[in-house]
Amino acid sequence: MKLGPLSIYFIIINIITFILYAVDKLKAIKGKWRISELMLLGFAFIGGSLGALMGMYLFRHKTKKVKFTFGVPIMLIIQILLKLNDFQCCC
Repeated sequence: MKLGPLSIYFIIINIITFILYAVDKLKAIKGKWRISELMLLGFAFIGGSLGALMGMYLFRHKTKKVKFTFGVPIMLIIQILLKLNDFQCCC
């Protein structure tokens, strides 16, 4: 199976987003400089919602904040629907 540019983009952005959530959790534990919520949500918004959701629950990070617990899954659903629509249009 050959991956198209959009699929490669989603893989890369999700890996980056997952790493950002891991780094922010480690920084929170150590009481150091943090990655802004705007940046974390921004990376989820531009395609990294699956990585964000995985990072949230794997690291138990931002799971009590409403804008994350509702916002990230909603972004994921929208991104899945857009990807499915893209797939159907190309076949």
